[in-house]
This record gives sequence, structure tokens and C-alpha cells, in this order.
Amino acid sequence: MSLHGRWTRAVSAILATGLLLAAAGCAKDEESGSNGTASTLKIGFLGSLSGTYQAVGTDLKKGFELYLKMHDGKLGGHPIDLKIADEGDGADTAVPAATKLIKDEKVLALTGIVGGGSVAGVVKLLDEAKVPLIGSNGRPELKDQTQHVWTTSFMSTDPGQSIAQFIKDKVNGPVFAIGPNYQGGHDEVGGFTTEFAKIGGKLANPNGETLWTPFPTTTNFLPYLSQVKAANAKAVYTFYAGKAAIDFVKQYKQSDAKDIPLYGAFLTEGSVLQAEGDAAMGVFTVCNYSPDLDNEENRKFVAAWQQSYPDATPTTYAMASYDAAAVLDRAIAAAGDNVTSETINEQVGKLGQISSPRGQWQFGKNHAPIQKWYLREVRSDGRAIANVLVQDLATVGA
Repeated sequence: MSLHGRWTRAVSAILATGLLLAAAGCAKDEESGSNGTASTLKIGFLGSLSGTYQAVGTDLKKGFELYLKMHDGKLGGHPIDLKIADEGDGADTAVPAATKLIKDEKVLALTGIVGGGSVAGVVKLLDEAKVPLIGSNGRPELKDQTQHVWTTSFMSTDPGQSIAQFIKDKVNGPVFAIGPNYQGGHDEVGGFTTEFAKIGGKLANPNGETLWTPFPTTTNFLPYLSQVKAANAKAVYTFYAGKAAIDFVKQYKQSDAKDIPLYGAFLTEGSVLQAEGDAAMGVFTVCNYSPDLDNEENRKFVAAWQQSYPDATPTTYAMASYDAAAVLDRAIAAAGDNVTSETINEQVGKLGQISSPRGQWQFGKNHAPIQKWYLREVRSDGRAIANVLVQDLATVGA
């Protein structure tokens, strides 16, 4: 994908300094590591490498591997043997894959996981084995809070919650809510509808209920979108990602709803934007990251990403997985000579502030980040389209 002008200028300005910083960081890690006899540790990566969310899972994998590449393949001074498994489209495939990683491969920690249903599905396994999950995508609320589940990304309700006040002020009218009918969709859209109702917003949906589309089977959204115009909505809020996002955005611009402002989470994130093309113009999204954020960690991350993947912009998925590796790096180092699943989990809870490409953040009581969210709009500079940072939104987390 061609890079947006602002993004290109940012990259050209930071490549030299960013790569020098990265090299210095690697050198420092090597100096502070062991004497060369540190044991190799197994870490398990579980992500959607096939199915609807393949693009998301691929970026999670790239982000984690990029951190390893920048740190000589080590975390906490130990060489890492990264065991990779395919999550597929949900718990039915994720649980067996996680079971193999934990029981057969004997990984010390698990990372990745795209779907909220997959996270919920592996909780019992994690608790029984006392293996921590440093997840790197949206995480649902869990009925029984576990001490072994962390996410470096967000709670699945956070994006919608953070943008609700902005939409209410901007739209000043009823909003139509639509999303995929599975746990992740319920959480993502529900974060918006719950907060929107709290602050006095009204849904345009008949009976005030979100319209759910079958997941992952829906590829024709036009019958659903026909209901938006009929409801006299002043805006639409949704969540779709991966292939579903491509289908939704393209068909939105073909539907009777095409002139109604479209807001959502992750609709235009990563490689899907290229596939959506001009149909994505003017779409507003809420995100916890933008590649043009001006901070040292982001300059270092962007420079390394651009070197490895010159035709793609770094995504929030890659950033969160990069952060998951950073969290494990610090936790393993802090565990010293006694690196076990339990000591890693214990040290993750003691990390405090974490320097990230998104800015400073820390884990809240629910083991998810307390962090700032941003509003972006798909715009063109005449040569390419990109998610352009518009303004800060709320800081969310507990």
C-alpha cells in the first residue's frame, strides 16, 4: 500500500534516529543479559492465521516477531523459542490449539489471541496450568476474574465507550448500531451503546436494540444496511475487522445509507484499508494508536517496522503485540534466575508504567491498559489514503 504523505514524511524524518535508538537498545539488552548460557524459553503465540480475522492475527504475529528481531531473539536475556499456532475463527479451534501449546509444547506463557470468545474459552486451561496469557487484542469481561489473563491492547468495551460522548455531541440525533453476532461484536458495540445511553443518547434502531449480523457467515450486508436509512439515523456506529470490515465498508458506500456518517472501531485498520479503497473515504474510527504519534518509543517502533515492512503502515494490532513482547521482556528479566510461569505472572503485575509506541500506559485492576484513545478519519492527500489523526478522545481504563 502506498503511504500517506504525512506518514512518509514522518518515516523519512525518523528512520535514521529510530534505527540508531533500536540498535542502542539491542546493545544494551545484550550487555544486561546473562553470560551467554541463559536457558532457552518457550513462549506460545496463538492468533488467527486463517479465517475472517487472518489479517489481524498476521499483524499480531508480525508485531511480536519484530520486537524479538530488535532484541536479538531474546526476552529478559533468554533466547526465545516461539511456538506458533492458529486460533482460527473462535474458541472451537482456539482451545485445542492452546491446549497443545501448554500441555505438549510446555510454553511458559501465551500471547496473541484475536477473539474475545477465544480468550474466554482458554481461561480454565490457563488457570489450571497457571500459565499467564499476555493477550494482544480486545479482551472481554470474564465472569470469574482470573489472575492469569492480561491484555496489552484493551477491554473490548473500551473503544465504543471512549467515543460515545464525541458522537453524541457531534451528531446530535439518533444513531444506528450494527455489528457481528458473537462475543467480540457484542462487547465492542455494547461498549458504545451502553455509554451512549448513559449520557442521554438514543439509538435509531427499532425498539432500541442493536442489529446483529450472523458471524462469520455474513458477506452481504446490503439487506441490513437498508434498515439504516429507513430508521432515519443521523449516524451509524459499528465494529467489524478483517474481511468482514472490507465487505461492510464497500457495501456501505453502495447502499442507501452511504451519505450517513459512519463511525466504528477497526473498520479501516491495517491492510483492510487498501482493500476498501475509496469506499473508506470519510470513515471515522476510534483507536488507541496512530503511527504518527510523536514519542521516542513510536519513532523506534515505526523505523523498525518500516525497515521490515516498507509497504505497510504499523497497526494497533502490531503495536499491542510488540508491547506484549516488551511486557514479557521486563517480566522475565525481573524474575531473575527463577523464571517460571508463576514468576512471570507475578512480575507482570509489578511492572508499573510501560513506555509504548502509543505513549505511557499501565495495567489497571482488570489487567488491561489504562490509556488514551484517538479519533481518526480516512482522508487522501491526492496520492494515497490513510487513517489521519483528528483529535484525542477519552482516557479509559480501570
